[in-house]
Amino acid sequence: MTHAVTHAVTHAVTHAVTHAAADAAADAAAGRRRLMGAVFGAVAAAALAGCSASSGPAARLRLATGPPGGPYNAFGRALARAAADAGGGRLEIAPVATAASVDNLRRLDEGSVDLALSMADVAEDAALGREPFARRVPVTALARVYVNYTHLLVPAAGPVRSVADLAGRPVAVGAAGSGAQVVAARVLRAAGLSEGPAAADERQLGLAESAAALRGGSVDAVFWSGGVPTPALTDLARALPLRFLALDGLADVLRRRFGPVYTPVTLPAGAYGLTAPVGTIGVGNYLLAREDVAAGATAELLRVVFDRRGDLLGEVTAGVRLEPRFAISTGAVPLHPGAVSYYRSVYG
Repeated sequence: MTHAVTHAVTHAVTHAVTHAAADAAADAAAGRRRLMGAVFGAVAAAALAGCSASSGPAARLRLATGPPGGPYNAFGRALARAAADAGGGRLEIAPVATAASVDNLRRLDEGSVDLALSMADVAEDAALGREPFARRVPVTALARVYVNYTHLLVPAAGPVRSVADLAGRPVAVGAAGSGAQVVAARVLRAAGLSEGPAAADERQLGLAESAAALRGGSVDAVFWSGGVPTPALTDLARALPLRFLALDGLADVLRRRFGPVYTPVTLPAGAYGLTAPVGTIGVGNYLLAREDVAAGATAELLRVVFDRRGDLLGEVTAGVRLEPRFAISTGAVPLHPGAVSYYRSVYG
């Protein structure tokens, strides 16, 4: 496909996505189907122009993941292996270690990566130009791949029994540039603990540093957002009896402020030694792409994701089934035309 044709198709797809997404606001499920139909026409036009996903050299896509040892990094490395195992030399995924969601969106915007993993709230902030982003980031979604569970944990023998008890206390809120830090800050703000004498002392620490700080007593609580179970927290619970604080009562506050990207979910009994379920806040995780990534490459990537979804999700969370009707629920972030083409083929 020539550069001119590629540019024209990209422009047409972007125009179709923008207008179809606006029409879809009233009915998310029906809107997604209309969006697929509008964009699929543009993708089909590209195919007729002579663009083939299997022609030419292999597509090499740089994927912004997260810090080493974290779930995004594990998912990215697993996806790279799955793409290599798929054979045919059509696709190569190069994982890039990062600070996670916010950092990933900024790298995607500047063009140093082609793909990124991000929590849904951060991705929507980027797409809408909300803080911490100074303007709208032109980003598209390939799939909603799994749900993060917000963990707020404290020593079981300590004095903290509710979110309100965190007033004035040191709290590990996640690494700078991570999605965990974003949701932790919003939870504390919703609980009235971000300003004034009641403000929690927010410490920006990654997961490993947070666990060490809780064991050492330099923080009284840890926020974490990830799959269940998170291995590092399972290990911590073996060494230090933990209490997980309920957060589901704040889900409606966050939904009113930021939309349905936040949902009530439950940490199940048995995880981390819990004897009863604990209500908390769930946030989806999106696999994202720059708008200018070739549609054929993204469709091929999704074929790998769905063919190997059991292996990929086994790296980050348990008991999750990834299906197209779940994967297309990407809120304010429009689907990439290659993703629309793939899902259209799945739906028939």
